[in-house]
Amino acid sequence: MSGIDADVLKWIKRIAFGCRKCRIVLAFLVIFCAPACTAPDPAASEAIPAPQGQVLFSDDFSDPQSGWETWSENGSMVIYQDGGLRILVNQPQYDYWSRPGKRYADTRLEVDAVKLAGPDNNDYGLICRHKDRDNYYAFLIGSDGYAGVLKVYQGVYTLLNHQTLEFQPAVNQGPAMNHLRAECIGSTLSMYINEQKVFEVQDQDMIEGEVGVIAGAYDQPGVDVIFDNFAILQP
Repeated sequence: MSGIDADVLKWIKRIAFGCRKCRIVLAFLVIFCAPACTAPDPAASEAIPAPQGQVLFSDDFSDPQSGWETWSENGSMVIYQDGGLRILVNQPQYDYWSRPGKRYADTRLEVDAVKLAGPDNNDYGLICRHKDRDNYYAFLIGSDGYAGVLKVYQGVYTLLNHQTLEFQPAVNQGPAMNHLRAECIGSTLSMYINEQKVFEVQDQDMIEGEVGVIAGAYDQPGVDVIFDNFAILQP
């Protein structure tokens, strides 16, 4: 689910040709103020990257005005509820997501997620580099223990880790909490489940975009998942 030049010499020149006293003032300014009047080095003014692991944005969903997309339609919904962000997918073969309006190239994402109800044959997780519904990466697990890294590019769905979702013992199955982590750094996409690294794949078709959370149903609708403790960290 980025120097303005201060030309004080022009002013100094305007006072340099009026009188002898002005020339004395000019000499004083040149000798004592030259270091301060020097134009700033553009390289020195570049922003210093945040330290690795620093939290850039976090949300425990206690504030329903914190900026995530919410809606309700045809029995499906994305809403703030009970201190979390709930996604209910009441249509088969659908994925729904929500984003807080944050866009990155390289990023590390973390979230806690719990299945509230519905089939274990589901998917939910994190997204990065989301451009639109036809272009994004998703790091998904199912309540049945399967997981994978999904690429949606120009509307084509491709699993990057394998031809199908793979069973991962790291997944807490059923209505249990899972801590998910996704890293999108350059062409390397990594997925962690409950602090265990399970996938590292390579892809470079998408280089930046929005982040968020996602949940989806397969043949059976009613997938109901709640997310909490979302965080974006400096990779």
